[in-house]
Amino acid sequence: MPEKTLLNHSRPPIFCPGCSHDQVLRSLDKAFLNLGLAGHQICMVSDIGCSGFFDVFFNTHAMHGVHGRALTYAAGIKLCQPELNVVVTMGDGGLGIGAAHVIAACRRNLDLTLLVLNNYNFGMTGGQYSATTPNEAVVGSGFLNKLDKPLDLPALAAAAGAPFVCRCSTYQKDLTETLERAITYKGFSVVEIHGICPGRFTKRNKITPQSIAQDLAAKEQVCGEVAANQRQEYGLAYGREAAAQPALPRPLGIEPLCQAPQQTRQEVVILGAAGQRIITAGEVLALAGLAAGLHASQKNEYNVTVLRGPSISDLILSPEPIAYNGAQRPSVVIALSHEGVERRRGGFAGLGPEVLILQAPGVELPPSAGRVLAMDFKGMGIKAADWALASLAVLARQNQVLNQQMLVAALEARFQDKTLAAVKETLARVAS
Repeated sequence: MPEKTLLNHSRPPIFCPGCSHDQVLRSLDKAFLNLGLAGHQICMVSDIGCSGFFDVFFNTHAMHGVHGRALTYAAGIKLCQPELNVVVTMGDGGLGIGAAHVIAACRRNLDLTLLVLNNYNFGMTGGQYSATTPNEAVVGSGFLNKLDKPLDLPALAAAAGAPFVCRCSTYQKDLTETLERAITYKGFSVVEIHGICPGRFTKRNKITPQSIAQDLAAKEQVCGEVAANQRQEYGLAYGREAAAQPALPRPLGIEPLCQAPQQTRQEVVILGAAGQRIITAGEVLALAGLAAGLHASQKNEYNVTVLRGPSISDLILSPEPIAYNGAQRPSVVIALSHEGVERRRGGFAGLGPEVLILQAPGVELPPSAGRVLAMDFKGMGIKAADWALASLAVLARQNQVLNQQMLVAALEARFQDKTLAAVKETLARVAS
């Protein structure tokens, strides 16, 4: 037998006296119980504002997030736990702030229930105008609401593809039944619930349940399925399409075949520039670590423009699991360009004499106590685009972090045919 209520007795509602949110809360509780739902079958998702209290007032799973972003969390929860009944509550403030997410949810049609508690203002933060404030209302934002056309959520939701849309009043007798229809609908359902904010809005504006009913009666009557938007629910459609795709190849696996020169955690920072294949070199180093049976991680950093600016990669090889993939105490720093060095200039002062610094031609280094090894790549006839990979060959010669056997295993795992031959030829120049 279901419980008589799913409301949280340890956190009773704290809405202002006369707040419409309280009535919606209790109607929603009745809807859950009428549907025979237990707390573990429901997840309440909310954001900031008075409607954001709903997640703590129910004994259910819950997620509370950033203003306007509740639908993004709800989508992730539903995709991970499709058996849950995920109900999202937001106010008209969150609606305006997160409108792009609302539109995306309408288009996607994931099985979520969105309840927008519309009391025409930002009630919690001072009564400022929101996306739904009527033009004639007096609010705490001066005349601004007179200039913006109030958002018609049902019209927007239907135009964006929502298959179930409803506009209703907190005070109508069938609110509980309306919520039940929305929750049981297999797809994205949007319910805009108009109500009263006694803490802010009614202090300057005359509004009653009767005036809300009259206002809604003057608008287009919307409550139910939108015929043009009926389609398979997103999760089911995704599963159908995914099942029809060819099987993906299994991730590349490397069996341990050698031992690393150091059996302690090694951190390598490669400081380069766009076009120097920094990310590729980092990947090769990580594969080399796997070839020695080590845990490996790679954390990349590069400019938003692909062909200009720094390109940096942090590598960690460790016999122990790696919790954070950023290098904090480098064993080796590979300085290949001015751009990359400048990006991490502040880290050089903390380098001790145990740190090996590989210095490419023409790169000036900030002061540090590290051991500097200048690399004459130009004298070897190696192009700048190959310096990062050539640096790995230098490390292998130094027997630092990796050795020749680890490097060869990584190259053969990463490259094939002509590319592999070209890379080996370049690295042979370092070895000679």
